[in-house]
Amino acid sequence: MELLDRGCVAIDRGDQTVMISWRLLANDPEDIGFHVDRQESTGVWHRLTSSPLRTTTHWIDGDRTAPFPRTYRVTAVADGRELEPPTIVKVELGQKYLVIPLQTLPGHTPNDASVGDLDGDGRYEIVVKQEMRPRDNSQRGPTGETKLEAYTLDGKFLWRINLGPNIREGAHYTPFIVYDLDGDGRAEVVCRTADGTVDGVGHVIGSPSARYRDSQGLILTGPEYLTVFEGQTGRAVTTVPYVPPRGRVQDWGDDYGNRSDRFLACVAYLDGEHPSVVMCRGYYTRTVLAAWNYRHNRLQLLWVFDSDVGPESNRAYRGQGNHNLAVADVDGDGCDEIIYGACAIDHNGQGLYSTGLGHGDALHVTDIDPDRPGLEVFEIHERPSHPYGANLRHAATGKILWGLASPDVARGLALDIDPRYRGLECWAIGQGLQGLYNCRGESIAQRAPRSCNMGVWWDGDLLRELLSGTRIEKWVPETESTVTLLDASQYGCASNNGTKANPCLCADILGDWREEILWRTRDGRALYLFTTPEPTKYRFVTLMHDPVYRLAVAWQNVGYNQPAHPGFYLGEGMEPPKRPSIRLVKGQP
Repeated sequence: MELLDRGCVAIDRGDQTVMISWRLLANDPEDIGFHVDRQESTGVWHRLTSSPLRTTTHWIDGDRTAPFPRTYRVTAVADGRELEPPTIVKVELGQKYLVIPLQTLPGHTPNDASVGDLDGDGRYEIVVKQEMRPRDNSQRGPTGETKLEAYTLDGKFLWRINLGPNIREGAHYTPFIVYDLDGDGRAEVVCRTADGTVDGVGHVIGSPSARYRDSQGLILTGPEYLTVFEGQTGRAVTTVPYVPPRGRVQDWGDDYGNRSDRFLACVAYLDGEHPSVVMCRGYYTRTVLAAWNYRHNRLQLLWVFDSDVGPESNRAYRGQGNHNLAVADVDGDGCDEIIYGACAIDHNGQGLYSTGLGHGDALHVTDIDPDRPGLEVFEIHERPSHPYGANLRHAATGKILWGLASPDVARGLALDIDPRYRGLECWAIGQGLQGLYNCRGESIAQRAPRSCNMGVWWDGDLLRELLSGTRIEKWVPETESTVTLLDASQYGCASNNGTKANPCLCADILGDWREEILWRTRDGRALYLFTTPEPTKYRFVTLMHDPVYRLAVAWQNVGYNQPAHPGFYLGEGMEPPKRPSIRLVKGQP
């Protein structure tokens, strides 16, 4: 996995006190400590910490008299020596968030984003999708041409990829993966392309003049490709035919592409050591996954799982996919599986199990019940023909642990929001459903949060906050209500994807283990990166060094965005998490 820098960030907490926060890394010594210094107007560094900080990875400078802008440095120490050069960070008066200016083209709107270390310097860059006229697969009409753009966290524009006229625009057509796939310490960008795609240095893939849109704006013919782009430049490194191919559109269940053009994507450590990219097609009927290795600038196809081809047992995997997926080692063999909605595909490309419960819109995979061995899956289903409209299952076997009956469920969420009950609380929005449930399926509140969208670790406790639209809210169990902690709309921010109302990205991008949120501004000219101003008594390794969480950040832009969960229980009453057993790869900037 990627070797990151300290990710130092400093913000004005709103009262002229400053919060400085930084990362704890998986390879840090157990006894590592940190000193924080502030530079005075004379240029002299003044030490703020009397002894190294060994229980937290943040510091609040409560001196309201110190002038702005302020400059701080953080120094890591162990065994009486400095481990690395100090990290320096600057903050302006009133700076409550980081501003990342965008070069948004006329007629475009920023949408989903992802992060990766594109140049190998240990610091994340941002890849953001820019859309013009996106449409759902079920809707006729032309769309625009989707762009992928890369920026540094300081707002430096790096490159722009135009997916071109032969990639239909919308949430279901353009999942993009940002990840270091070949282990050189620099992330690549991978996505489906077509004739007319223009890479980040101006080269055209395939025929520049080909046009495959029909009179209704649908793209049902023409070649499709899978392209790996160099993260530093956006240059297309290698392009191969896309697998799984479209073939006959009717073979997927209709004649207008609604079922054939449902795409998902993810990264998985299929051999337990090296990352592979998995490209997927279909989930309402036929379901196909294709796993690729990217090594030495080449793509190699590892395996293809097809619900309609191969052994008869594969037929049980038809129609089990979601608008999202998850990746984790669910069976404890050291290799990742793909949790593909109501089924799971093993690391070797064979079916692990199918529940037969059918399609749904939301999916959560983590240690939901910390007193039960292994991971669990909380999932919901559209128009189910069974009494498990919302249910918790054992992630390794698919065994249903408990369920809630409903004829149709639209949203579902699993977060630890109530400290009185161990494990994650679960709730869903659906006909006949109400209230909040603990991880054992027991009703614990007559009302559930109105928000059933995403979650964020924001304040200082171990509970997760609610994230929907531009608002962060905290659940108050005693009154079965919420209080607002932040509403980014007052700073000119907006959410994405209509009623899905998600930010561009929610992930542990900077600072300590808690999460940052990237929202677009309403005018589309910038991304604002918000980081928590609240102290915490907990010190954890950055969540980006937990493989399950990091891979979830990589697939967060896919389909209907879901919150990233770690591969361990993070919540009230948790045990201290084990250091992740990973090897960190340093890039060469």
